[in-house]
Amino acid sequence: MNFLATPKQLLYFLVFLFMVLPEAVAEQCSVLTTIFPLTEFAQAVGGDRVKVTQLLPPGAEVHTWEPKPSDVVKLSRADVFLYIGAEMEPWVSGILKTIENPRLIIIESIQGLPLLRADETESHDSYHKHESGQVRYDPHIWLNFDYDQKIVDKITAALSKRDPEGISLYQRNAEAYKVKLRDLDQRYRKELGRCDSKEIILGSHAAFGYLANQYGLIQIPLYGISPNAEPTPKKMAEVITLARHYQTKAIYYEELVSDKLAKTIAQEAGTKTLALSTGENLTKKQIEAKVSFLALMEQNLENLKYGLVCN
Repeated sequence: MNFLATPKQLLYFLVFLFMVLPEAVAEQCSVLTTIFPLTEFAQAVGGDRVKVTQLLPPGAEVHTWEPKPSDVVKLSRADVFLYIGAEMEPWVSGILKTIENPRLIIIESIQGLPLLRADETESHDSYHKHESGQVRYDPHIWLNFDYDQKIVDKITAALSKRDPEGISLYQRNAEAYKVKLRDLDQRYRKELGRCDSKEIILGSHAAFGYLANQYGLIQIPLYGISPNAEPTPKKMAEVITLARHYQTKAIYYEELVSDKLAKTIAQEAGTKTLALSTGENLTKKQIEAKVSFLALMEQNLENLKYGLVCN
């Protein structure tokens, strides 16, 4: 049996390749992100036309992680780079100065968004200034679902600029994902609006200021916005006293941070511990299970409803 193509068939095949090649190249738009929410947002908007790579490895804590030389190489080859801001990724500005990638579109997510000052999001006396004297800001903006929608719009604009042929797809995908964010926001408003308690007592750092501010709750953290800080014995005693005063049903801890301090407070206050996820990253097990950012936020809602006694 002869499988050799005729000259005419070969010509048709080459014409076909010439026609589809630009489309194939467009589908390979490379997006580099720092944390999981940005990864999900970019993938939701870009769909099959983008390849999204997250710098933060599974289980790593973004506040303490630093990039390797191989990560710098990835950045030098990317089309779009998404990060939160200097408070969350202080290493970005230094690396970007070394990158020679004129096509790179950079999105600093905090740009244009009203930010909470560290002293506004921390309901205790804490250091909220850099050594330079500059006021610090809470970088956990993705825990405000209205802000997430604005970040999705920024991603849509960047991908549309880099790949104009995909504009209609990006816009449709963005709107579909924003509908999910709006639905999630409405559920939070409805279900957290009928709680007996308003105080979220955290045996960890002050990561939930935007969420608390959005839904009329009060965040009572053990220490400030840096997860590397350590609470004083006086602060531990204060939080235990508050937990007893409010008769809280749960002390919350973060999934990627040790729950040791939360357990200590819970034991002294005679209550239990529950997890709250910042959603900034996934463990290997969660990645294998294909856990989404939206699913993490839905689980947060269920745990908050229990701890705040929401009828």
